[in-house]
Amino acid sequence: MARKNQKAPWEEEEEIIWVSKTELKTDMTELQKLGEELVTLKPSVLAKFPLPDDLAEAVADAQRFKTEARRRQLQYIGKLMRQIDHEPIQAALDKFNNKHAQSTAALHKLEDLRDRIISDGDKAIDEAMAQYPDLDRQRLRHLSRQARKEKAAQKSPKASREIFQTLKAKQDEEF
Repeated sequence: MARKNQKAPWEEEEEIIWVSKTELKTDMTELQKLGEELVTLKPSVLAKFPLPDDLAEAVADAQRFKTEARRRQLQYIGKLMRQIDHEPIQAALDKFNNKHAQSTAALHKLEDLRDRIISDGDKAIDEAMAQYPDLDRQRLRHLSRQARKEKAAQKSPKASREIFQTLKAKQDEEF
């Protein structure tokens, strides 16, 4: 004789996923932190984010508020975030942060190239010419020699800065 509550072996069992109160609170605080990050951004940057109208308005209000009103508004933003799909907003924020990191990395590469132009001379200038064909080779060679002289005399690195600005200008032309 079979029990009443027991299902037949061929029937699919429903899987119940229990979410603890702690997990719910953790998710809520993460969404609130995402909202806080949105509040710290400039309005021109926020305009590029896929925010619903009510959320965009709440973020704009939070940017105006101080202390306790701001804290309550951030909680309200967290509540609004729970009601919408926050993944596109998180992806846009990650993309924005990564863009900043990429530009920083590009500047570090330019600094490295500048340092190699100063220390290695013609070999590094050939590399720079391969990367940026529009560069003036003669000018780079002159600035490289000048930068080495300034470094030896412990003067301000005027030529070094000029090399960097030249490389940066060429990089900006490409983008």
